[in-house]
Amino acid sequence: MQKLFGTDGVRGTANVDPITAETALQIGRATAYICKDKDHRHKIVIGKDTRISGYMLESALVSGICSMGVDVLLIGPMPTPGIAFITRSMRADAGMVISASHNPFQDNGIKIFSRDGFKLPDHEEARIEDLIFNQTIDQLRPTADDIGKAFRIDDANGRYIVFLKNTFPDHLTLEGMKLVIDCGNGAAYKVAPAVFSELGAEVITIGISPDGKNINAGCGSLYPEKLQQKVLDEQAHIGIAFDGDADRAIFVDGAGNVVDGDQIMAICALYLQRHKSLKKNTVVATVMSNMGLEKVLNRADINLIRSQVGDRYVVEKMRAGGFNFGGEQSGHLIFMDHNTTGDGILSALQVLAVIVAEERSLADLASVMEIFPQILLNVPVKKKTLVTEVPLLCRQIAEVEKKIEGRGRLLIRYSGTENKLRIMLEGENYDEIKRYAEELAETVRKLLG
Repeated sequence: MQKLFGTDGVRGTANVDPITAETALQIGRATAYICKDKDHRHKIVIGKDTRISGYMLESALVSGICSMGVDVLLIGPMPTPGIAFITRSMRADAGMVISASHNPFQDNGIKIFSRDGFKLPDHEEARIEDLIFNQTIDQLRPTADDIGKAFRIDDANGRYIVFLKNTFPDHLTLEGMKLVIDCGNGAAYKVAPAVFSELGAEVITIGISPDGKNINAGCGSLYPEKLQQKVLDEQAHIGIAFDGDADRAIFVDGAGNVVDGDQIMAICALYLQRHKSLKKNTVVATVMSNMGLEKVLNRADINLIRSQVGDRYVVEKMRAGGFNFGGEQSGHLIFMDHNTTGDGILSALQVLAVIVAEERSLADLASVMEIFPQILLNVPVKKKTLVTEVPLLCRQIAEVEKKIEGRGRLLIRYSGTENKLRIMLEGENYDEIKRYAEELAETVRKLLG
């Protein structure tokens, strides 16, 4: 069967299949169809980031949804987690986000939330694909007053700002804190500066002038260099960088050092444990999280459960196990007591709350975790052949695993969106793991490239 959805919605180059107006219209129709399960007027929230192609896809989604007799609530540019929140708070039947997250401006994508604010599960995505490719709903066309309408929600930013501020402890303030915020010319460009300044911080901004084409362009969470320099120049306490849809955040300490998602998870997990707020004394991370996180949590008798890569899979394990904290090395952090998905601004507020409450710098807090050297190589392949079907590569993998047993990790997996095999090696000695990774990469090029 044909597939539209990857690990995080539908994504690709805008105006090239599947990110076309035609496909967006069909996704809108199919999403509206699966949402109609009760006898009432249904509604779907649509938000987007700042890409120029968002206008095209937004119009197509609206047309598709309204053609199925479902109303649309238009939010405009807003962080992805804000759409999850608005979907829940307005009792909408679904939420849709037009964004390609950290990708360059020429890309775009569509993510879908259920009415409970969680990302649509795999079986519902498969149902949408089936409805589109089998043309099951092509003849379903409401008429007269059964056709849907579109409404613009003008106060959505204000609602989300209030929600975010309410996640910050009432007895604390950010007064006296100097922050540098890099919004990556993305969806957080209005909301983030307002949140931090309204809580009392002195806010210096980068990346708050989107033009439709400069989202993630040399700024934001993938490119923290400007933020690092600005923190040093301004002698700021901390820097925070968001990606294009602001569902993740990367931090910079006062000395200009990047603090990644693993270090932040260590800081927050230990703080939650000290305040008896870490449910079941467990953190959920992915297979990509550094061994250093595992070690610091083990010392504190905190359990670490690993999921496959992708914040949606972290959330699935959290929901299944009844856990309230998890995340990814990339900066997706899920504080389930507050929101249903990764939220960069919310995560920053929780980190700032620890800094203020404990009267410690970010650098001091982050020093609790030793980061083990990690090598990640992406090797192009002709097709995604099962690794188990390549005996020579399997033998080499087994040999490397034996050599690093007890003092390192090897992870081999295919990219979810590209014809690439990802090789991740982690261990105590950088030169050693680099050599093993390059040897494995060379074997992959010879056999699969």
